[in-house]
Amino acid sequence: MNDIVVRDNMSVAATGAKDFVTVHLAGQQVGIPVLAVHDVLNAQQITVIPRAPDWVAGVLNLRGRIVTAIDLRRRLGLPPLDEGKSSMSVVVEHNEDPYSLQIDKVGEVLSLENQLFEKNPVTLDAHWREVSIGIYRLKDQLLPILDVDKLLAFESNSKAA
Repeated sequence: MNDIVVRDNMSVAATGAKDFVTVHLAGQQVGIPVLAVHDVLNAQQITVIPRAPDWVAGVLNLRGRIVTAIDLRRRLGLPPLDEGKSSMSVVVEHNEDPYSLQIDKVGEVLSLENQLFEKNPVTLDAHWREVSIGIYRLKDQLLPILDVDKLLAFESNSKAA
């Protein structure tokens, strides 16, 4: 059960912690709620889908299931992965369909206290604000937390792309 605490600035916050899988994209560390992650995969063979949005890398076969691969670098407005480097995948589910989020590499699982969580700063890039639920202030960096449902809401993403 969470307890309510009053911060020095008189704002109220619930205590407790949430767990996140950290991933790296172009030198930026990002968090994904651990309960949203189904699998972590090394480089996979991806088949390109003609006329798909540029941030859809293609599809891959995961234990007999066709999984849509999303290029997170493109989706978030980052430069493409250097030629010859391979990406990893974090498999998540959205509307009962599996999706492979293409990332540079997986970090660690962090358990972060709720009082470190803040809403997105206004200075956060629009691509990130659109798909982030907020940030955590870590000792030496800010950790944006991805909202998997917003990231994979194709109806709104196609308008924003």
